[in-house]
Amino acid sequence: MPKFVIERNIPGAGQLSGEQLQAISATSCGVLRDLGPSIQWVHSYVTDDKIYCVYNAPDEAKVREHARLGGFPADSVAQVRRIIDPVTAEV
Repeated sequence: MPKFVIERNIPGAGQLSGEQLQAISATSCGVLRDLGPSIQWVHSYVTDDKIYCVYNAPDEAKVREHARLGGFPADSVAQVRRIIDPVTAEV
């Protein structure tokens, strides 16, 4: 299944409390349950003013539907074409 990175501009994201992040996560999981197994949330990175999410989904439209239904911004949605890591450098 294709993998996507979603950039969500959320000013002050890094200052969100544990309770706020839990509520956001619960909303996301509820929408995912409604959408069915064709879309999966892998994990997210919270920075000062953005949240970067990694999702497995059949297409960008499904990612954007999740954002719309959950009330989340999806300022950028990019399909991952390859994954590299330090092992990639080994010959």
